[in-house]
Amino acid sequence: MKQNKVTAPSLSEMKARGEKISMITAYGYPWAKMADEAGVDVLLVGDTLGMVVLGYETTLQVTMEDMVRHTGAVARGTQRALVVADMPFLSYQVSDEEAIRNAGRLIQEGCAQAVKMEGSDHIARTIRRIVDIGIPVMGHIGMTPQSVHQYGGFKMQGKDAENAERIRQEALDLQDAGVFSLVLEAIPSTLAGEITKSLDIPTIGIGAGPDCDGHVLVSHDILGLYDKFVPSFVKQYANLWQISSDAFKAYNEDVKSGRYPERK
Repeated sequence: MKQNKVTAPSLSEMKARGEKISMITAYGYPWAKMADEAGVDVLLVGDTLGMVVLGYETTLQVTMEDMVRHTGAVARGTQRALVVADMPFLSYQVSDEEAIRNAGRLIQEGCAQAVKMEGSDHIARTIRRIVDIGIPVMGHIGMTPQSVHQYGGFKMQGKDAENAERIRQEALDLQDAGVFSLVLEAIPSTLAGEITKSLDIPTIGIGAGPDCDGHVLVSHDILGLYDKFVPSFVKQYANLWQISSDAFKAYNEDVKSGRYPERK
């Protein structure tokens, strides 16, 4: 039986029912199709593609052209899941008009159903304007990778009372601005649970403990396809790097030895 399409309002309905939300990153057609058929609720075309696909050290080098291209590939492989596209660095910070234009490109050219933006009070007005024209926006606070240089690395946020209170207020401000859901990245589990209970919109945790309404991981991390590091909160479900490496070595040896191709 065909499952109902997941939409932005669907996530709030899932929170109300107490049903956990599953979200994973996807960057191209085959991975999107596999995750969609597995029943994953949300596919995030993350700007993490800069690191795990394009080989950059951070997400900051990702362009709108990168995001539009990869979002389109994911959308073509998806039937049921909600496709959310990250707005890359400097695609929404310069002006509201530029932010609206770029969000529109991800919807119109990339065929996403929503966009995700990092930050809080400084982009609240921009979020309102994007929501007002009919584009759903997912928020993202805590450890926001586009601010990695400001933090001095990929570090947990909200560990002291002052910063925890700031993050609580950011969550409320973004809900007021109109986001339909909120990613909480790398904050203490207790804080994430408190924020989740205080909001009407669902929270999606990554390195934020078990009490969020849903959870997201980078697909390359859980598949063992990223060779540089694995965050401590990641559960690896496979080691495709080793499997693929072994396959490439076997192919190379077969060609060199003349075992492939066989005469038949």
